[in-house]
Amino acid sequence: MSDIELVTPEYWDEARKYLTRKDRVMKRLIPQFGNACLQSRGDAFTTLARSIVGQQISVKAAQSVWDKFAALPRRMTPASVLKLKVDDMRAAGLSARKIEYLVDLALHFDSGAIHVESWREMVDEDIIGELVGIRGIGRWTAEMFLIFHLMRPNVLPLDDVGLITGISKNYFSGEAVSRSDAREVAAAWNPYCSVATWYIWRSLDPLPVAY
Repeated sequence: MSDIELVTPEYWDEARKYLTRKDRVMKRLIPQFGNACLQSRGDAFTTLARSIVGQQISVKAAQSVWDKFAALPRRMTPASVLKLKVDDMRAAGLSARKIEYLVDLALHFDSGAIHVESWREMVDEDIIGELVGIRGIGRWTAEMFLIFHLMRPNVLPLDDVGLITGISKNYFSGEAVSRSDAREVAAAWNPYCSVATWYIWRSLDPLPVAY
């Protein structure tokens, strides 16, 4: 996979400076991780297919199933996935439900039902609206896609357990926090909620998350 070009967001340095000025916790967290930053890899279809394969199983198990599944088509494209045999997909370790989701994803891409080419110009909520129309993709997955694939700077994934846990640990000494508590903390992060969220995740697990 070394031939995949990793892309980093051009706003990252500006966001780091802004968050360091605006937020005492970010001022402490950001310097701990040097120059590391968010990176995007692969294409839209592969990113979403990986997120479906990885649902409700461990990272290690997801990687194993993905490797077997990715070996089935000659290239990981919607049209190639639509030609795969269900039995072969089952043999790769995919459940019947995940197979249905992957086929639905491939159909949406292949038929032009989603406007991949227009996403760069569309606002976040409109992209989320398109993505959640695909079976197996909920708001959380759509938000991860906005952060990790489209590298949108201001996504606040309030359904993310890591974000809520990290806010609790870094801002409330480990006390339980509500979504409205989290939203209040994040008001200082605007317009760089994705960047702050990334550093919150890093505070829990120093290894960068990648999709």
